[in-house]
Amino acid sequence: MYSNEISLPCEPAPNVKQTATQSVAYDAAPATRFHLLVAIAAAGGQFADGYVLGTIGIALSLATDSLHLGAAWLGALGGASLAGIFIGSLFLAPLADRFGRRPLMIPTMAVFAVISVAQFFVTAPWQLFVLRLLLGLALGIDYVVCCTVVAEFSPTRSRGRLLTLLVFTWTVGYTIAFILGTLLASNIADAWRWILISSAVPSAIVFLFRLAIPESPTWLMQRGRTADARRIVTRHFGERVDLPAVLSTPSQSTRASWAELFSTRYRRRTLVGAVFYTAQVIPYFAVSTFIPIVLSALGISSAYLGGVVFNTFMLIGAGFGLWVIDKITRRQFLLTGFYFTGAILLFIAFVRLEPLPTVIAVAMFAFVMAASTSLIYTYLPELFPTRLRASGVGVGTAISRVGAAMSTFLLPACMELWGIRATLLVCAGVLLIGGVACQAFAPETRGRSIEDV
Repeated sequence: MYSNEISLPCEPAPNVKQTATQSVAYDAAPATRFHLLVAIAAAGGQFADGYVLGTIGIALSLATDSLHLGAAWLGALGGASLAGIFIGSLFLAPLADRFGRRPLMIPTMAVFAVISVAQFFVTAPWQLFVLRLLLGLALGIDYVVCCTVVAEFSPTRSRGRLLTLLVFTWTVGYTIAFILGTLLASNIADAWRWILISSAVPSAIVFLFRLAIPESPTWLMQRGRTADARRIVTRHFGERVDLPAVLSTPSQSTRASWAELFSTRYRRRTLVGAVFYTAQVIPYFAVSTFIPIVLSALGISSAYLGGVVFNTFMLIGAGFGLWVIDKITRRQFLLTGFYFTGAILLFIAFVRLEPLPTVIAVAMFAFVMAASTSLIYTYLPELFPTRLRASGVGVGTAISRVGAAMSTFLLPACMELWGIRATLLVCAGVLLIGGVACQAFAPETRGRSIEDV
């Protein structure tokens, strides 16, 4: 019936017989190659995003002497991209609710490529800081728009897997960046420059790939552009697939409204999205950005090798998250991730281990943390309706980046002042607070229509 239909590992499809003239609901249609194409185009951006952020930790450790970096500059440069993400996701990405998803999704990778090349030529810390801040602006837009586009194109039964693919490829990019950076560090002079410029390659490739992605039919229907939506749905999914069921609203009311996000109707979802995202990324970025430094403080002599182990288990954990996303409920996934990672950090902080058991414990933290972050791109867009989706995801992303930027900036200073174990206790406390908050307030969204808020 559908020539480009594919089979995705997800929940079994309902047993519905279809006649030659029977229509199929937009979010109940079979997954096709085009659904996968959209997910790959978005995931390619996440690969580039993860690669960009994954390069900075090892690059800074190598550039310390060349750029004369003290603790303050290390923290500022480590958090610059995260600060840019805050601005981009809060003030720029919500423009996708007003002007469409495609106008913001297409150019971000070109910006990535240009700035990546510019990093090669920096001669002072402030120059690198400005470039990393600009990269963060583009990252903030890309985070929000990519998960929004995939959520709006995906059938309900396949949405979790397709969205989780974004997190998986982000982790792949992050891991490859660390491994490649480690290899370059031992083989060429000024390796940190080549590590930073290398992110231009995946960014340029993804930019070209995204040119084939059309506007979201769900957004078009919400703006009343039925003919445009019908043309896209017919071309990519077939004539018998219905248009998305979205309530059209006047153009003046489609502007993303922060007031509405914090109104009585939506404020619980807005706060849940912000709290769960922030509580996950604070320890994630604080530990992973400076993993060689963290491992050295824990007594690991081969800190870079330990970092490779850490990032490898992050990749394995992200793959596990991709596999398990539709096998348990969203709430079960949320709570398990928070409580397990919190417990592991408490164990590392309180129990003094030999180097090998320490690396194993840190690797287990990386595995569970990466698996639990699979929910970020799946759960966050499911919390909001179409007219507010980019804005809601943007607010959650922005708030999370405040926490992530602060933790990245403060981690070197906290380790210097309190020591590594007290610092890990703080990270564990953040995770446990996130778990308690989600247990009390997080709604279940699995298996529901993208508009069923």
